[in-house]
Amino acid sequence: MTQLKHAHSDDLAQQLIGTWKLVSYQVEDKKTGEMIEAMGECPRGRVVFTADGWVAFNLEGSNRQPAVTDWDRAQLMKTLVAYIGRYRIEHDQWITSVETAWAPEWVGTEQRRTVRVEGPYATVVTPWREMPNWADRGASRSLIRFKRA
Repeated sequence: MTQLKHAHSDDLAQQLIGTWKLVSYQVEDKKTGEMIEAMGECPRGRVVFTADGWVAFNLEGSNRQPAVTDWDRAQLMKTLVAYIGRYRIEHDQWITSVETAWAPEWVGTEQRRTVRVEGPYATVVTPWREMPNWADRGASRSLIRFKRA
């Protein structure tokens, strides 16, 4: 059984290598079950997995505009998710050891994502957590869809 799980992990690792374009980003509120377009209707972004074990993840909300004031800059942080680190695959999850991030509290953490690859698409689900961008909402999880670029 262990060999089958390991073989699945190796297969998933090979499937993920390359560049993926963001298709959709939704957030599920744990208390209400509500699905929220937290990054707007047309977010953009990429995730890049390298064969030597690095991942770079950058997602931006819809209609971001250049900041004019400090308040504008602070608001832009709510529509950005970006981090880089070494990753590994365990079963159906990719785990990133975060080395740099838009949110300093993520640096030095491990971020787990359940991922399923079907043809040119990858569906990613985060665990329940308080996201730095919208912590005032309480626990939520992100449901993200990518297409191979």
